[in-house]
Amino acid sequence: MSAASDHTENLALNYLLTAGSVTRPTNWYVGLFTSDAGLEAGTISSEVSGVDYVRKTVAFTVTTNSATNNGAVTFDPAGTGGWGTVTHVAVMDASTGGNVLFHGAVTTSKTLDENDTFQISDSNLTISLN
Repeated sequence: MSAASDHTENLALNYLLTAGSVTRPTNWYVGLFTSDAGLEAGTISSEVSGVDYVRKTVAFTVTTNSATNNGAVTFDPAGTGGWGTVTHVAVMDASTGGNVLFHGAVTTSKTLDENDTFQISDSNLTISLN
């Protein structure tokens, strides 16, 4: 995942090229999405919804030009009716609402029927800036 949202690009430009202040997130969350519709612009229109779905917190380890998740990110089992087919993930700055920071397609889409789980293994979510 290396696509930065418009929000993230504006934060970086303001931080690096102006004297204005930029508010840094204090927590990061992973959200699951059924398409990439609107993610670049920060429109959260295709996020999974359903019984027992919540974004999960994520921590990162930063190395040269990239960051990877530090520890597995495991979502609770999908509730009644399932959650649909996950095709994309996004790193967000809030547990609900908030801003898309980075987004990208999953390697293999996964249909989450009732009681199915979704997990991102340790170091398997990579954000790169190159």
